Amino acid sequence: MSQTHCYHCGLPVPDSLHWFVTIDGKSQPMCCPGCQAVAQAIVQAGLQEFYTYRTTPSPTGQSLVPDFLQQTQVYDNPAIQKRFVHQEGGQIREVALILEGITCAACIWLNERHLRTLPGVLTVHVNYSTHRARVRWDDSQIHLSDILQAISRIGYLAHPYDPQRQQEVLDRERRHQLRRIGVAGVLGMQVMMFSVALYAGSWYGIEPEFKHLFHWLNCFLTLPILIYSGAPFLKSAWRDLSHRQIGMDVPVSLGLLLAFVGSVWTTVSGDNHGEVYYDSIAMFIFFLLTGRYFELMARHKSSQAAESLVHLVPMTTTRFKKNSDVLSPCEVEKQTEVVLVADLETNDTVLIRPGETIPADGTIQEGHSNIDESLLTGESQPIPKQLGHPVLAGTINIDSPLQIRVDKVGQETVLSHILRLLERAQTEKPRLTQLADRIASWFIGIVLLLATGVAIYWWQADPQRWLSITLSVLVVTCPCALSLATPTAITAATSTLTRIGLLITRGHALETLAHATHFVFDKTGTLTEGKLRLLTTHTFADLNRETCLQLARALEHHSEHPIALAICNLAEGQSDSSRIATQVNNFPGAGMSGEIANTAYFIGTPAFIAQQTGLTLPPTELENLQREGHTLVLLANRHTLLAAFLFGDQIRPGVSELIQALHQQQKTVLLLSGDHTLAVQRVAHAVGIQHFAANLTPDNKLQRVTELQTQGAIVAMIGDGVNDAPVLAQAQISIAMGGGTQVARASADMILLSEHLPNLLTGIHAANQTLNIIRQNLLWAIAYNLLALPAATLGWIAPWIAAIGMSLSSLLVVVNALRLLKLPTKT
Repeated sequence: MSQTHCYHCGLPVPDSLHWFVTIDGKSQPMCCPGCQAVAQAIVQAGLQEFYTYRTTPSPTGQSLVPDFLQQTQVYDNPAIQKRFVHQEGGQIREVALILEGITCAACIWLNERHLRTLPGVLTVHVNYSTHRARVRWDDSQIHLSDILQAISRIGYLAHPYDPQRQQEVLDRERRHQLRRIGVAGVLGMQVMMFSVALYAGSWYGIEPEFKHLFHWLNCFLTLPILIYSGAPFLKSAWRDLSHRQIGMDVPVSLGLLLAFVGSVWTTVSGDNHGEVYYDSIAMFIFFLLTGRYFELMARHKSSQAAESLVHLVPMTTTRFKKNSDVLSPCEVEKQTEVVLVADLETNDTVLIRPGETIPADGTIQEGHSNIDESLLTGESQPIPKQLGHPVLAGTINIDSPLQIRVDKVGQETVLSHILRLLERAQTEKPRLTQLADRIASWFIGIVLLLATGVAIYWWQADPQRWLSITLSVLVVTCPCALSLATPTAITAATSTLTRIGLLITRGHALETLAHATHFVFDKTGTLTEGKLRLLTTHTFADLNRETCLQLARALEHHSEHPIALAICNLAEGQSDSSRIATQVNNFPGAGMSGEIANTAYFIGTPAFIAQQTGLTLPPTELENLQREGHTLVLLANRHTLLAAFLFGDQIRPGVSELIQALHQQQKTVLLLSGDHTLAVQRVAHAVGIQHFAANLTPDNKLQRVTELQTQGAIVAMIGDGVNDAPVLAQAQISIAMGGGTQVARASADMILLSEHLPNLLTGIHAANQTLNIIRQNLLWAIAYNLLALPAATLGWIAPWIAAIGMSLSSLLVVVNALRLLKLPTKT
């Protein structure tokens, strides 16, 4: 029995398969759905002769149709995902994508709604200013390739975010827009030249044959403007309509096509009394393209400061070859190789020369130098680093060569975490944005209904004017301004604050900060530097100072509190391997307990020690130890008080000025601390805080904040997160210090990376200015449409004026938001 072969590609067709395409009236066998789809497309295009004249079988449709699918499936490879996908735990993944083809806010809405319907997609947020999408999904239900393919099915192109590729996309988009503007401008000038002659002829008279000739010339000149320069509007409108959506380019395209069809009808029919709108079409496309070009550049500028973080990591770095030990400078060159940063792995050793950027988080293995962290934290002064010190990706080595062990790469670095938080803030939508998007979503439908009513009315009232008035109604409305009002302002404010090391991580942060009435501060690590140093040690038993410190270190080794860090750093090198704490329990805000050599030990506040052991210091001795306001920590076992440690801390510079400025703004300032009363009182009086409370547990702090909120207060909580995690979560706006715990930084609404508290004033000012600009933008967008739409309906606005009005309306909103980039910043 002879083997059946695929009519398209010539490959054998298994007997069990039954795919056919009718070609020239005959049913032909196909080997796969790909060949069937390609052959069907050739037939539907009327190109059946392709099969008659071809000399060899065609490439298999399996290799043609799924080409994009195969490309996207590469992104499911875990080794490749390591470069751009963040794994949150289990099967939960998060990725940043570049979206190509975004033209308006309706595109954002369509992509978000479409992806949210996919099973396994958890959250989707798209930033209109940067055209980036952040997607979280469950990899056990859906893969990244499925998400990319779903986006492509609705007419957009998505690929994992890469700074270089996004810059290429931006440059390509800019070049295409300039070409389209150039074509519209050059040909539009010719159209206007003939239109001026036609307008003059209406006043002074013109021969019918010249008028007819000028109509035809304008028709041929306008056609490439419509087809080439106007293509983005027409394609976007067709994409929206094909998915049963009404985007912002639908009324634009409808107006353009109506005007062109009406003009062509007048031209072909030779009606010397009919109206043509070639000049309006040319001007409208030119002005709208120009407006969108400036909008593109303004959006890019508004996000430039935040985007600069993305470009901090270099493309390549110098890595020591495997199994190379730390080498002398003379041996370095022989044992190194230049590699892509994406190929770095943990425990690799890299060489960072002076002036080079550190490619990954790591630890210095050899050398000492000053590190510039200004772009990352806003700290203007270089920071000295030496052997054993951690360094961060994106910072710059200034003085001497460093050999660094790589600890974290790719999406696990601090810089990547900051970028994820930034994108989350820029893509989350505050209430004002959600309101504007809801208005814009039904605004377009109302405009189309209104335009239909206007067309019917003017067709009956004045048939000569119905088309021009309907065109003006379709063109003059500008829902874009409504949707641009908020995201452009938030992106600009985010960029400004990022420059001074104040990172916005939640979309509502600016809006809530502007409305905050109460500012609650933690003491240690927030108002003070959190770099505690041991001042004195009092021992009460037969143990000496060193032994007490070793016992304290064994317990505090399991904590991130500044007191724990001070003890561990002081006792470093003095640790005794026999003194290892087990069964350690942490009591946040109070102390710690554990067993060392089968003996229970406790370290913490006097109240904690009394609660756990019943042991207390005599009142007179306790008062003497606390008199100067230093932090007191006791060490004890179940039977005896062993030692008392007194720690001192410095108040951060600029705190007094911050508190004074908050009081001047009629804000209520509170200090809530777990430290003893005299220590809290000393700091409160030094910085000018009148309302303070001491000896508070985390639950006590939470209760205080909750009470304020029940009284109507909008609370901003500023802390390092060591004992503040519950109250940071409870406050309406939480601000974590950059040196705080990872839990605090991950859950905070804002992060003060620079730890320069006066920058908080800039944040408050920026928040107020952002809300003012958003209100101005929304007011302008609403007022413009309320005034322009009735005027166009009454026939008071010519189509070309409507084109200018719509373009300027969107541009004005963006330019107004750019004022936030010029806010004064003091670091």
